[in-house]
Amino acid sequence: MLNITRGRRAAVVAAFGVATMALTACGSGGGSGSGDSGDTAVTLITKDSVNPFFVAMQEGAKTAAKKDGVKLSIAAGKEDGDEQGQIQAIENAIANGDQGILITPNGPGVNPAIKKARDAGLYVIALDTPPDPADTVDITFATDNFKAGELIGEWTKTQLKGEKATIAMLDLFNDKIVSVDYNRDQGFLTGMGIDTKDKKKNGDEDATGSYDGGDYEIVCNEPTQGSEDGGRTAMENCLSKNKDINVVYTINEPAAVGANGALKQAGVQGALISSIDGGCDGVDQVKNGVIGATSQQYPVKMAELGVEAIKKIADGGEAPKPSEGLDFFDTGVALVTDTPADGVDSIDTTEAAKICWG
Repeated sequence: MLNITRGRRAAVVAAFGVATMALTACGSGGGSGSGDSGDTAVTLITKDSVNPFFVAMQEGAKTAAKKDGVKLSIAAGKEDGDEQGQIQAIENAIANGDQGILITPNGPGVNPAIKKARDAGLYVIALDTPPDPADTVDITFATDNFKAGELIGEWTKTQLKGEKATIAMLDLFNDKIVSVDYNRDQGFLTGMGIDTKDKKKNGDEDATGSYDGGDYEIVCNEPTQGSEDGGRTAMENCLSKNKDINVVYTINEPAAVGANGALKQAGVQGALISSIDGGCDGVDQVKNGVIGATSQQYPVKMAELGVEAIKKIADGGEAPKPSEGLDFFDTGVALVTDTPADGVDSIDTTEAAKICWG
């Protein structure tokens, strides 16, 4: 067992409840509102209200709002990628006279609405997903998604022990560009030691070449929409091109579970599946051997810090600043695996289960 070594940031643990309905605003005392009173009003807008990651984020915001006396409204897109639903939620926050917005942007289509909110005097913090360009918002509180991808890439290459890597890349979208998508993808390839070209574009690297330890072939870049069904379909498409796949990168853990189902159905054994999120279900999947390693992030911490920051600014305090050397505030990441690799910091599933979410 390898306990985490240098640099692990503390995570905030909270109990999680039922997701709120999409685009439902909650005032003081309302069902999913958290502030009983107070002059500071904040709207949290997540990508959807179903994914456990965003449910955890909502609960973290509620906890912070209750503690700080903030009036909290919660809204969400109908699904990951629903930009129009988020735009309407931003419009509602402006109309309601909120002091700030916390948002996990569903894509670049929400950028003009964010600008409108900032022009109206609202302080806008992105959570988890930095917009492109980063200065679309006042600041982002997020996982270093490139680092998260890099960690699972480094772990994967050590497990191959020089064997050829026949890789399936199961990304988020293929019809829009989102920073969390390309940062994780490009981080994974960098961790493997594969040269990337445009770091803001998936799938433009050489299809064949050498990684740190052996040869590689990238079979596919398929979208999953971050869902289990999407992961299954994406993996089926990849296997139709090459059944020798032995490395599977996945944008998140639901996609990883779907990919594992497709591999089993096709009779493919022994593929190394890696992922990112670190939810309690994902940690269980690592413990059960479905996922070899995942990078754990901390959505509760993102939301709590976001609410606290807007409250502080509304009370005349200083605005938060990015972490040193970054254009966002880094909320931390840790590699979770029960098969530790030399030279790659990690925690095991027992430790990860104490700080997971969902």
